Amino acid sequence: MEPRILDAISAPEDLKVLTYPELSILAQEIREEIVSTCAENGGHIASSLGAVEIVLAAHRVLNCPHDRLVFDVGHQAYAHKLVTGRRSQFPTLRTYGGLSGFTKPEESPYDAHPSGHASDSLSVAAGYAKAAQLNGSNEKVVAVIGDASLSGGMAFEALNYIGQAQLPMVIILNDNMMSISRNVGALMKHLGNMRADNRYRKLRDAAQEELESSGVLGKILLDLGKRAKESAKQFFLASSMIFESLGITCTAPIDGHNIRELEDTLRLVLQTEGPVLVHVVTKKGAGYAPAEQDPERFHGVGPFEVATGAAKPKKPAPPAFTTVFGQALLEEGRADDAVVAITAAMEGGTGLKPFAEQFPERFIDVGIAEENAVGLASGLAFAGKKPVVAIYSTFLQRSFDQIVVDCALSQANVVLAIDRAGLVGEDGATHHGAFDLVYMRTIPHMRVLAPADEVDLANALHTALALPGPVSLRYPRGNGMGVSVPEVPQMLEVGKSRLMREGSDACVLAFGPVAYRAMEAAEMLAEEGIDVRVVDMLWAKPLDKEAILAAAETGCVITAEEGAMVGGCGEGVIEVLAQHRAQCSVTTLALPDRFVRHGSVPQLLHEVGLDAEGIAESVRNAFLQ
Repeated sequence: MEPRILDAISAPEDLKVLTYPELSILAQEIREEIVSTCAENGGHIASSLGAVEIVLAAHRVLNCPHDRLVFDVGHQAYAHKLVTGRRSQFPTLRTYGGLSGFTKPEESPYDAHPSGHASDSLSVAAGYAKAAQLNGSNEKVVAVIGDASLSGGMAFEALNYIGQAQLPMVIILNDNMMSISRNVGALMKHLGNMRADNRYRKLRDAAQEELESSGVLGKILLDLGKRAKESAKQFFLASSMIFESLGITCTAPIDGHNIRELEDTLRLVLQTEGPVLVHVVTKKGAGYAPAEQDPERFHGVGPFEVATGAAKPKKPAPPAFTTVFGQALLEEGRADDAVVAITAAMEGGTGLKPFAEQFPERFIDVGIAEENAVGLASGLAFAGKKPVVAIYSTFLQRSFDQIVVDCALSQANVVLAIDRAGLVGEDGATHHGAFDLVYMRTIPHMRVLAPADEVDLANALHTALALPGPVSLRYPRGNGMGVSVPEVPQMLEVGKSRLMREGSDACVLAFGPVAYRAMEAAEMLAEEGIDVRVVDMLWAKPLDKEAILAAAETGCVITAEEGAMVGGCGEGVIEVLAQHRAQCSVTTLALPDRFVRHGSVPQLLHEVGLDAEGIAESVRNAFLQ
């Protein structure tokens, strides 16, 4: 096998000696590496395939890590990992103990900040640019952000500050005309309308003068520009009115797969004193036909067959909790036309596609704008509607203020459906749903449900829609427990748990699907002569005090939850026991007070002691003490 160019790249400096034909070959090798690795491990493949040339051009122009290259979300950063000394580790991407699927400073000095959430890159980059100003440093700052992320409110706030402060930084807008779901908002319509104006002509003329006075290199660049159609546009086309009004110069859309054009443009704009937005048009999934044809599915995928792009066969399994929720919401929508579904750029990921298809007028996708989603829901509730906001746990934390002020304070009838609660697996620390139980329990007027299985989930949604005031219900990523959902959901009694297994030696009070792992643990311990009661607590707020005090009668209480230990349900149980001066030992099982790394969910559950074996060990130790 002939040596590949990629195998000789150990740092960005190695890119700077390559010819453009060699860079084209390298880009293809990088795509092959990304495809083959994601085919085994899964990952965010389409965005990274589309950003390969952006990464190569940026690293050829910049001097990282002295200069700062900041990626939004991190979905576009796989090529960056491959050319910054992590080539040999790349097969471990998103595996337990391996490379993160996002940028991570602990992993490499080339990673400017930990990524994972959308729309924050411009603020981080602005901080770097301001620090460089204050330090009198010559370091350059470039942020790479996708068109979907640019729709987020935080990005707009950053743009406003960047323009006002006239920070010397470059924003690469990777416009692939795609997001996880369809792009939403006026800005998305505006991106295609960039046009020339007087400032463009002035900047173009200034650029030409600069190049003419810069010797041989300048003459070469000018010659290249003249040979290209409307060459000046490739350096500075008109500022879009939106960006111009904020004080940010904007280039014409340029080909994001033309390394030479990207490189020439970046070299030029990095010479300016103020902020410049480089509008780059790419194809999501570029270089891999299945991803080009279905970029939404290949945004984030599990293992697949390289030849066809088809998902690798999985063992038969029950429907995912997300699917069960989506079907339950569809049935609620059929029964009550006041039900409105809201999501934040995650129509498919939150299971709302069936509802959106059947009731498009009652489905709202606000884009990457979780705060807006919750605020909007409160207004709908005040007007007599029954809004259900479906958002991943890790993203819902962005809307904490709206949950408190717009929903809880006014007791708005808003249902918060919290998907991906608990450990999510390979996406790691930025995506685990660790904190929703904690902060939801602290909010007055908020009721909190943690269903253990499919029946619990359907009943919880039905109950939440019928109750006055805000209600949150959480459920994990992954398959359900295989429990059939009845056609007609039942109203749950507020604050009442469900006994799953009787026992007299110890009692596990479980919040969520961990109840089923507690059942497994109880069966293991039964073989050792330890009789364990298991309770599906169902309600994290209000807690079932009767069940808690009954558990105390065993003398050995264990709480189990897939959420943060500090401030979690376990502490709530301890508070109840203390108030009633119960005489028993208490052990709390939850996520430790640290950020849990990435890996498969079973691996992570084992690490934190929340798999069946870990629960059994904790119960055994507590009982025998």
